[in-house]
Amino acid sequence: MSAEGEFTLSAAPMAGLDDETALRLLRDGHLEVEGRLVEASNMTLYCSVRLGGLSAACVYKPVRGERPLWDFPDGTLAAREVAAFEVSAATGWRIVPPTVYRDGPFGPGMCQMWIDADPDADLMVLIRSRQPSLRRMAVFDAVVNNADRKGGHLLPLPGGHVHGVDHGVCFATENKLRTVLWQWRGKPLSREAVNVLARLERDLEQGGLGRRLRELLTSSEVEATGERIRRLLDTGLHPLPSQDWPAIPWPPI
Repeated sequence: MSAEGEFTLSAAPMAGLDDETALRLLRDGHLEVEGRLVEASNMTLYCSVRLGGLSAACVYKPVRGERPLWDFPDGTLAAREVAAFEVSAATGWRIVPPTVYRDGPFGPGMCQMWIDADPDADLMVLIRSRQPSLRRMAVFDAVVNNADRKGGHLLPLPGGHVHGVDHGVCFATENKLRTVLWQWRGKPLSREAVNVLARLERDLEQGGLGRRLRELLTSSEVEATGERIRRLLDTGLHPLPSQDWPAIPWPPI
Protein backbone atom coordinates (compact mmCIF):
# COMPACT_ATOMS: atom_id res chain seq x y z
CA MET A 1 0.00 0.00 0.00
CA SER A 2 1.26 3.40 -0.79
CA ALA A 3 -0.18 6.85 -0.59
CA GLU A 4 2.75 8.65 -2.15
CA GLY A 5 1.68 12.04 -3.42
CA GLU A 6 -1.55 12.00 -1.39
CA PHE A 7 -0.33 12.54 2.17
CA THR A 8 2.68 12.01 4.39
CA LEU A 9 2.92 8.74 6.29
CA SER A 10 3.88 9.96 9.73
CA ALA A 11 2.49 7.20 11.95
CA ALA A 12 4.54 4.14 12.83
CA PRO A 13 3.71 0.90 10.99
CA MET A 14 2.53 -2.30 12.61
CA ALA A 15 6.00 -3.85 12.87
CA GLY A 16 6.72 -5.52 16.20
CA LEU A 17 3.14 -5.63 17.50
CA ASP A 18 1.50 -8.97 18.24
CA ASP A 19 -2.17 -9.30 17.32
CA GLU A 20 -3.47 -8.91 20.88
CA THR A 21 -1.53 -5.68 21.37
CA ALA A 22 -2.53 -4.42 17.93
CA LEU A 23 -6.21 -5.06 18.66
CA ARG A 24 -6.01 -3.24 22.00
CA LEU A 25 -4.29 -0.30 20.34
CA LEU A 26 -6.91 -0.15 17.58
CA ARG A 27 -9.82 -0.51 19.98
CA ASP A 28 -8.73 1.85 22.76
CA GLY A 29 -6.19 4.19 21.18
CA HIS A 30 -6.68 7.82 20.19
CA LEU A 31 -7.52 7.94 16.48
CA GLU A 32 -6.35 10.92 14.44
CA VAL A 33 -7.13 11.32 10.74
CA GLU A 34 -4.08 12.22 8.65
CA GLY A 35 -5.34 11.75 5.09
CA ARG A 36 -7.72 10.01 2.73
CA LEU A 37 -7.20 7.26 0.17
CA VAL A 38 -8.90 9.06 -2.69
CA GLU A 39 -9.07 6.06 -5.05
CA ALA A 40 -11.15 3.96 -2.66
CA SER A 41 -14.83 3.57 -3.55
CA ASN A 42 -15.89 4.11 0.08
CA MET A 43 -14.52 6.69 2.49
CA THR A 44 -11.16 5.26 3.55
CA LEU A 45 -9.10 7.37 5.94
CA TYR A 46 -5.43 6.97 6.80
CA CYS A 47 -4.98 7.53 10.52
CA SER A 48 -2.55 7.34 13.37
CA VAL A 49 -3.62 5.55 16.53
CA ARG A 50 -1.86 6.08 19.86
CA LEU A 51 -2.21 4.49 23.28
CA GLY A 52 0.34 5.08 26.02
CA GLY A 53 3.73 4.64 24.41
CA LEU A 54 2.37 2.68 21.44
CA SER A 55 1.56 4.14 18.05
CA ALA A 56 0.78 2.75 14.63
CA ALA A 57 -0.75 3.61 11.29
CA CYS A 58 -4.21 2.33 10.49
CA VAL A 59 -7.13 2.56 8.08
CA TYR A 60 -10.49 3.83 9.32
CA LYS A 61 -13.65 3.31 7.26
CA PRO A 62 -16.66 5.00 8.86
CA VAL A 63 -20.10 3.55 8.19
CA ARG A 64 -21.35 6.98 7.14
CA GLY A 65 -18.86 6.95 4.24
CA GLU A 66 -20.11 3.69 2.71
CA ARG A 67 -21.64 3.86 -0.75
CA PRO A 68 -24.97 2.02 -1.03
CA LEU A 69 -24.83 -1.29 -2.91
CA TRP A 70 -27.78 -3.02 -4.56
CA ASP A 71 -26.87 -6.46 -3.25
CA PHE A 72 -25.72 -5.70 0.32
CA PRO A 73 -27.72 -3.99 3.08
CA ASP A 74 -26.75 -0.38 3.70
CA GLY A 75 -24.38 0.31 6.56
CA THR A 76 -23.08 -3.26 6.91
CA LEU A 77 -19.72 -3.17 5.14
CA ALA A 78 -17.62 -2.21 8.19
CA ALA A 79 -19.07 -5.08 10.22
CA ARG A 80 -18.34 -7.49 7.36
CA GLU A 81 -14.70 -6.39 7.38
CA VAL A 82 -14.48 -7.16 11.08
CA ALA A 83 -16.23 -10.51 10.55
CA ALA A 84 -13.62 -11.38 7.91
CA PHE A 85 -10.88 -10.69 10.45
CA GLU A 86 -12.60 -12.94 12.98
CA VAL A 87 -12.65 -15.82 10.49
CA SER A 88 -9.05 -15.11 9.49
CA ALA A 89 -7.96 -15.15 13.14
CA ALA A 90 -9.81 -18.42 13.72
CA THR A 91 -7.94 -20.07 10.83
CA GLY A 92 -4.57 -19.06 12.27
CA TRP A 93 -3.48 -17.98 8.78
CA ARG A 94 -3.32 -14.25 9.65
CA ILE A 95 -4.71 -13.23 6.26
CA VAL A 96 -6.62 -10.16 7.40
CA PRO A 97 -4.68 -7.56 9.42
CA PRO A 98 -5.98 -6.85 12.95
CA THR A 99 -9.38 -5.15 12.59
CA VAL A 100 -11.92 -3.80 15.07
CA TYR A 101 -15.27 -2.03 15.04
CA ARG A 102 -15.10 1.23 16.99
CA ASP A 103 -16.20 4.81 17.19
CA GLY A 104 -14.05 7.42 15.48
CA PRO A 105 -13.96 11.06 14.36
CA PHE A 106 -16.72 10.38 11.78
CA GLY A 107 -18.74 7.92 13.83
CA PRO A 108 -18.61 4.14 14.13
CA GLY A 109 -16.72 2.10 11.57
CA MET A 110 -13.98 -0.41 11.07
CA CYS A 111 -10.37 0.29 12.00
CA GLN A 112 -7.59 -1.90 10.58
CA MET A 113 -3.83 -1.94 10.95
CA TRP A 114 -2.01 -0.41 7.99
CA ILE A 115 0.28 -2.83 6.18
CA ASP A 116 3.29 -1.63 4.21
CA ALA A 117 3.44 -4.03 1.28
CA ASP A 118 6.66 -4.97 -0.51
CA PRO A 119 7.17 -2.11 -3.01
CA ASP A 120 9.13 -4.42 -5.32
CA ALA A 121 6.39 -7.05 -5.59
CA ASP A 122 4.82 -7.55 -9.03
CA LEU A 123 1.11 -8.12 -8.46
CA MET A 124 0.57 -9.56 -11.94
CA VAL A 125 3.21 -12.19 -11.26
CA LEU A 126 1.90 -12.77 -7.74
CA ILE A 127 -1.72 -13.46 -8.70
CA ARG A 128 -0.59 -16.07 -11.22
CA SER A 129 1.68 -17.81 -8.72
CA ARG A 130 0.93 -20.87 -6.61
CA GLN A 131 2.31 -19.59 -3.34
CA PRO A 132 0.99 -21.48 -0.29
CA SER A 133 -0.15 -18.19 1.26
CA LEU A 134 -2.35 -17.52 -1.78
CA ARG A 135 -3.77 -21.04 -1.69
CA ARG A 136 -4.79 -20.46 1.91
CA MET A 137 -6.36 -17.18 0.86
CA ALA A 138 -8.34 -18.94 -1.87
CA VAL A 139 -9.81 -21.25 0.78
CA PHE A 140 -10.49 -18.32 3.10
CA ASP A 141 -12.27 -16.43 0.30
CA ALA A 142 -14.46 -19.45 -0.39
CA VAL A 143 -15.46 -19.56 3.29
CA VAL A 144 -16.32 -15.86 3.56
CA ASN A 145 -17.79 -15.73 0.04
CA ASN A 146 -15.56 -12.86 -1.06
CA ALA A 147 -17.17 -11.02 -3.96
CA ASP A 148 -14.17 -8.82 -4.70
CA ARG A 149 -10.73 -10.44 -4.43
CA LYS A 150 -8.79 -8.11 -6.73
CA GLY A 151 -5.05 -8.23 -7.16
CA GLY A 152 -4.87 -4.79 -5.57
CA HIS A 153 -6.35 -6.25 -2.40
CA LEU A 154 -3.25 -8.40 -1.92
CA LEU A 155 -0.49 -6.99 0.27
CA PRO A 156 2.65 -9.11 -0.13
CA LEU A 157 5.38 -8.76 2.48
CA PRO A 158 9.11 -9.15 1.79
CA GLY A 159 9.24 -12.44 3.72
CA GLY A 160 6.62 -14.10 1.50
CA HIS A 161 3.48 -13.72 3.61
CA VAL A 162 0.51 -12.11 1.84
CA HIS A 163 -2.21 -10.15 3.63
CA GLY A 164 -5.64 -9.57 2.15
CA VAL A 165 -7.72 -6.43 2.67
CA ASP A 166 -11.06 -4.90 1.61
CA HIS A 167 -13.59 -7.49 2.75
CA GLY A 168 -16.68 -5.31 2.87
CA VAL A 169 -18.54 -7.39 0.28
CA CYS A 170 -18.25 -10.79 1.94
CA PHE A 171 -20.70 -13.13 3.67
CA ALA A 172 -23.64 -12.86 1.29
CA THR A 173 -26.04 -15.80 1.60
CA GLU A 174 -26.01 -16.46 -2.16
CA ASN A 175 -22.85 -17.46 -4.02
CA LYS A 176 -20.91 -14.34 -5.01
CA LEU A 177 -17.34 -15.63 -5.07
CA ARG A 178 -15.30 -13.45 -7.43
CA THR A 179 -11.54 -13.68 -7.31
CA VAL A 180 -8.33 -13.58 -9.31
CA LEU A 181 -7.15 -16.70 -7.43
CA TRP A 182 -8.63 -19.54 -9.47
CA GLN A 183 -5.35 -21.47 -9.86
CA TRP A 184 -6.65 -24.32 -7.69
CA ARG A 185 -10.22 -24.54 -9.00
CA GLY A 186 -11.49 -28.10 -8.77
CA LYS A 187 -8.24 -29.30 -7.18
CA PRO A 188 -8.17 -31.26 -3.92
CA LEU A 189 -7.84 -29.18 -0.77
CA SER A 190 -4.55 -29.50 1.06
CA ARG A 191 -4.49 -31.56 4.25
CA GLU A 192 -3.76 -28.35 6.14
CA ALA A 193 -6.87 -26.69 4.68
CA VAL A 194 -9.07 -29.67 5.58
CA ASN A 195 -7.82 -29.57 9.17
CA VAL A 196 -8.37 -25.82 9.41
CA LEU A 197 -11.87 -26.09 7.94
CA ALA A 198 -12.81 -28.82 10.39
CA ARG A 199 -11.62 -26.63 13.25
CA LEU A 200 -13.54 -23.68 11.84
CA GLU A 201 -16.72 -25.74 11.67
CA ARG A 202 -16.40 -26.67 15.35
CA ASP A 203 -15.58 -23.10 16.36
CA LEU A 204 -18.55 -21.77 14.42
CA GLU A 205 -20.98 -24.29 15.93
CA GLN A 206 -19.64 -24.71 19.45
CA GLY A 207 -16.94 -22.10 20.07
CA GLY A 208 -16.57 -18.37 20.21
CA LEU A 209 -16.47 -17.75 16.46
CA GLY A 210 -20.20 -18.27 16.03
CA ARG A 211 -20.97 -15.84 18.85
CA ARG A 212 -18.64 -13.19 17.46
CA LEU A 213 -20.02 -13.51 13.94
CA ARG A 214 -23.61 -13.23 15.15
CA GLU A 215 -22.72 -9.85 16.62
CA LEU A 216 -21.62 -8.68 13.17
CA LEU A 217 -23.79 -10.56 10.64
CA THR A 218 -27.35 -11.80 10.32
CA SER A 219 -28.24 -15.29 11.49
CA SER A 220 -28.80 -16.39 7.88
CA GLU A 221 -25.34 -15.12 6.89
CA VAL A 222 -23.71 -17.02 9.74
CA GLU A 223 -25.64 -20.16 8.78
CA ALA A 224 -24.58 -19.75 5.14
CA THR A 225 -20.95 -19.49 6.28
CA GLY A 226 -21.30 -22.83 8.03
CA GLU A 227 -22.87 -24.34 4.93
CA ARG A 228 -19.94 -23.18 2.79
CA ILE A 229 -17.48 -24.74 5.23
CA ARG A 230 -19.39 -28.04 5.20
CA ARG A 231 -19.57 -28.00 1.40
CA LEU A 232 -15.80 -27.59 1.17
CA LEU A 233 -15.29 -30.46 3.61
CA ASP A 234 -17.82 -32.69 1.85
CA THR A 235 -16.31 -32.19 -1.61
CA GLY A 236 -12.70 -31.93 -0.47
CA LEU A 237 -12.14 -29.62 -3.44
CA HIS A 238 -11.46 -25.97 -4.14
CA PRO A 239 -14.68 -24.50 -5.62
CA LEU A 240 -15.25 -24.02 -9.32
CA PRO A 241 -16.21 -20.62 -10.79
CA SER A 242 -19.93 -19.97 -10.85
CA GLN A 243 -21.72 -20.14 -14.19
CA ASP A 244 -24.30 -17.62 -12.96
CA TRP A 245 -22.04 -14.89 -11.60
CA PRO A 246 -18.90 -13.19 -13.02
CA ALA A 247 -15.99 -15.21 -11.66
CA ILE A 248 -13.37 -12.44 -11.78
CA PRO A 249 -13.87 -8.94 -10.35
CA TRP A 250 -13.47 -5.89 -12.54
CA PRO A 251 -10.99 -4.40 -12.73
CA PRO A 252 -8.94 -7.45 -11.70
CA ILE A 253 -6.21 -5.21 -10.24
